Amino acid sequence: MNQKSKAKVGVVVAIILFVIIQLIPVERTNPPVSAEMPAPPHVREILKRSCYDCHSNETVWPWYSRVAPASWLVSRDVTEGRKELNVSEWDRYNERRRAKKMREIWKEVDKGDMPLRIYLPMHPNAKLTEKDKQALHEWVVASGAQEKP
Repeated sequence: MNQKSKAKVGVVVAIILFVIIQLIPVERTNPPVSAEMPAPPHVREILKRSCYDCHSNETVWPWYSRVAPASWLVSRDVTEGRKELNVSEWDRYNERRRAKKMREIWKEVDKGDMPLRIYLPMHPNAKLTEKDKQALHEWVVASGAQEKP
């Protein structure tokens, strides 16, 4: 088999594998919202824009969440995000855990770890501005979850 024939076979095999991996199911559900995290409207807008896709039961599943292998990554990130913090199930946290989650929200935002950098190229409007960060910080402080600086 010459080089050109090997390349054609390689392309055909790659296409077949790509089609086959599309058959592997991934979790793309939005369970019911049991309770919203209490936040003022301007903070809720920031959270919806920058956090809800991974940390709520109101995920907007983009087109690439239906194409493997990207679908596997998106599903895993949402599953892990909801496990860490789910603002749609705020009622399931006791007061102590809510305060801890509020502190963690600010800590992750302040360090620049949230939203994830890998998320931002496809969702540039999720990028937090300094004004957004200030609003989130003021909200966390006002909640009593964090000492004032």
